[in-house]
Amino acid sequence: MVITAIIPAFDEEISIGTMVLKTKKYTDHVIVVDDGSTDDTAEIARLAGADVISHLKNMGKGQALKTGFNIAKQNGTKVIVTIDADGQHNPAEIPLIIEPILSGRVDMVIGSRYLNGNSIPFYRRIGQKVLDIATNIDSKTNVTDTQSGFRAFAIGTVPMFKFKQNGFSIESEMLTDIANAGLKVEEVDISVRYDVDCSTENPIIHGTKVLVNILKDMEFNRPLYYFTIPGMIIGTIGLGLGLGFLQDFYLGKSLQFIPTLLMMLLALVGIFMSFTGIILHSISRTINRNK
Repeated sequence: MVITAIIPAFDEEISIGTMVLKTKKYTDHVIVVDDGSTDDTAEIARLAGADVISHLKNMGKGQALKTGFNIAKQNGTKVIVTIDADGQHNPAEIPLIIEPILSGRVDMVIGSRYLNGNSIPFYRRIGQKVLDIATNIDSKTNVTDTQSGFRAFAIGTVPMFKFKQNGFSIESEMLTDIANAGLKVEEVDISVRYDVDCSTENPIIHGTKVLVNILKDMEFNRPLYYFTIPGMIIGTIGLGLGLGFLQDFYLGKSLQFIPTLLMMLLALVGIFMSFTGIILHSISRTINRNK
């Protein structure tokens, strides 16, 4: 049972050597995808014993994983493990991550930071919760840590992934792809370190980007949530205002032009969005049945 670890890395010269050496203890191959680093990430990873694939420029985590998966499926790999390069994850937990796949219970395993209430900074947990809710709605799953980069995959799942997202939204996209394929997902409790977080991007900006990409994906996967439910809310507000205006008119009061126009606009937009979601949902179901 050949196990390959994929470590996407961008400017991680401080931690990459340690991560490769520790990961090698629990896997047969370690592939580091150097995503256009400007430091010595690639050289250190190679010296530590990893197979290094380098992108000429930074293309994002999604493309780094795509490169790693394409290489892994060519070397007889049966289980793929993905783990971040910054040292937040503990490679010693790889046996826990791969066990459900080795036993044949599931097709994908997610290492969750939240199953047993690990101590997570409050501001991170709030943003994470929003992303978890959006991703679970999009994928129709009930995962506690949808953004975890510590995962394991049976090799048979590789053809299911589209790799459309370049950045960190890839975590949500991969979960949605697995769920849409009807494959089984399980979570395993893992530890995490935040004292080694080397992220250069503001977490609020990062989280917003991920959320926007999830919502874009939801437009096609879950049109009832994206169009119909908001449309019904907007339409109900418009109709509610309309009933209030009609009551005023019945009591002899004059109608104001701008509020009346706003009421009509809200009602029409709400109705249009509701029917758009229903039509797209029907189209989506027809496409899925014909696959």
